Amino acid sequence: MLERIARDRVATLFFVTLAVLLAVGAAAPGFLSARTASIIWSNGLVLMLVALGIFPIILTRNIDVSGGSVLGLSAVTLGLALNAGVALPLACGAALGVGVMAGALSGALVALLGVPSIVATLGTLGLFRGVMLIATGGEWIEELPEALKALGAKSVAGLSVMGLVAAGVIVLLWLFLRSRRGGWVKVVGDNRAAARHLGLPVKRIEFLCFAWGGAMYALAGITFAAQIGFVPNQAGSGIELRAIAALVLGGISLLGGVGTVAGVVIGVIFFTSIDTSLVFLKIPAYWNDLIGGGMLLTVLLIDGRLRIALEARDRAARYRRSSHKIAPRSDLEDAA
Repeated sequence: MLERIARDRVATLFFVTLAVLLAVGAAAPGFLSARTASIIWSNGLVLMLVALGIFPIILTRNIDVSGGSVLGLSAVTLGLALNAGVALPLACGAALGVGVMAGALSGALVALLGVPSIVATLGTLGLFRGVMLIATGGEWIEELPEALKALGAKSVAGLSVMGLVAAGVIVLLWLFLRSRRGGWVKVVGDNRAAARHLGLPVKRIEFLCFAWGGAMYALAGITFAAQIGFVPNQAGSGIELRAIAALVLGGISLLGGVGTVAGVVIGVIFFTSIDTSLVFLKIPAYWNDLIGGGMLLTVLLIDGRLRIALEARDRAARYRRSSHKIAPRSDLEDAA
């Protein structure tokens, strides 16, 4: 059991998260409840959707740092459309369309023009944020209709409509990555030359991953607006960095080809659990980054030390087996 935990980053993080929750539950009676679980899930929805969007992109050995800007631009599109009298379904469709087009632009720069992904998405980060601010004149979008806020309100089994949508996205992505075509994504990130040799459409796969990311950022923007009821002029700023940290913590390799949907989910839940725990412990919000960063480094340190210990043990075991095989030959030579 302990060896499984040590070899699996997701298992390590799961048990660390569980230990943190149990410790907080002991310090704050009432924390360990279904209501708290619902709060953690709800609080993590926006980060979860952004992380699910970046995940396939990282699997292809690319990176996208424009997620927060696309989130903000999609949320602004939604807010402006609603305040202009557009029906909610059409406004949500427009926000999703903007997200997909934004992701497609980044994908075209990377897959079709060969621009390094970090350079391309740093450029689109500023571009989309600028368009967002110009569209709003730097003002907040307020007085959004109650129909939108209802999407972020708890309705079914303590979950909101957007919470159910996020759960559906998790299942959909898990099923896709287990399919043959989903496996292509990991192959591209693991060995691009081999993927081309096998005849895989590498550029198309990269492009579609960026388009998927744009759709997820747009869903995150809709969720963000539904939960708080307005769109500030800095919506989504910096969230992509937190999402990338959650992905790395969940065992997703920035070198591509390695990672699971379970790792994405537990990485996001870890960060959200820490923030929620601080609220229950009545610790000021300005401690969040310090404590969250400290916990992140602690988990990575524990994980690293466990892996080093296991590798040392495995090397020692291989050495003993080699010595055991060589010894009889030496005995025969002495006897001769």
